[in-house]
Amino acid sequence: MPDLPHQSPSRARILSAVLICFAFVLLSPSPAKNQDDEVYRVNTDLVLVNITVLDAQGKFVKKLKPADFSVMENGQAQTVSSFTAQETPFAAAILLDTSGSMESRLSLGRSAAIRFLDGLRPEDVASVYRFDTKVERLQDFSSARDLSPVAYGIRTRGMTVLNDAVVRAAEELAKRTEKRRAIVVLSDGGENSSSASSGKALEKALAAGATIYAVNMASHDGPRNNQAAGILREFANKSGGLYVDTPGGQGLRDSFAGIVAELGQQYTLAYRPSNRTRDGSWRAIDVKVSRPDVVVRTRKGYRAPKSR
Repeated sequence: MPDLPHQSPSRARILSAVLICFAFVLLSPSPAKNQDDEVYRVNTDLVLVNITVLDAQGKFVKKLKPADFSVMENGQAQTVSSFTAQETPFAAAILLDTSGSMESRLSLGRSAAIRFLDGLRPEDVASVYRFDTKVERLQDFSSARDLSPVAYGIRTRGMTVLNDAVVRAAEELAKRTEKRRAIVVLSDGGENSSSASSGKALEKALAAGATIYAVNMASHDGPRNNQAAGILREFANKSGGLYVDTPGGQGLRDSFAGIVAELGQQYTLAYRPSNRTRDGSWRAIDVKVSRPDVVVRTRKGYRAPKSR
């Protein structure tokens, strides 16, 4: 074996230290993947709940504290991790039904969309979609208060993909940073062509933390319209929103003013479910307020994530 070149003691010590560090890096275990998975799981399991509290006269109850609220999930008490009471910006998606059944009420629906946009505050943003045989975005989220000129040239056509429109709006709202999100549906409720079921559409809205406000634009009662109204009511009731059975006039203006005021004055809380099982099951949410004689309106639950 040939002799190794002579090295000074100091250089030998440096070389030894480098070799030891290199060996430590090689032998140290890499970060476990499940740690990253755990962080992802915790972040995505946060449940956001927007709550409207009204007194016996229908006025907003203000200045409530976190201690005034209790949250139950499937009958189990939950620990609130964050709470917001101040007025805060919101994002809204307006869905305008332009299907064939809306032919005589398209102008009314367009006017309703304009009235809603007019009522928004400077810090709020809104987008507008039309839906008939397909869903089409007319204008993206912005603080603009004017309806896109494109909306004035549209005509009614085809079938009604109401459920698909709610899914599209929910998916877009889920990308927003605003904690308060709303879907405003202007429709006669005549669903007949969606690929998604009404249950799936509602789940998407709940997963996005969106409250649905449904305005029934139908012009007369009847078996078909009663069934359509039931769909719109279901969307509103289960998401904690409002069903408005006033397609025009002062009643509609008052309803929109109330919706904008409500979205700005809701209470927003979040919690991490005590049940961390990712089984895709339905979780019922029950929010109570310690004040007597109040009406509490919020989402009725959500679908838990499911492990893949």
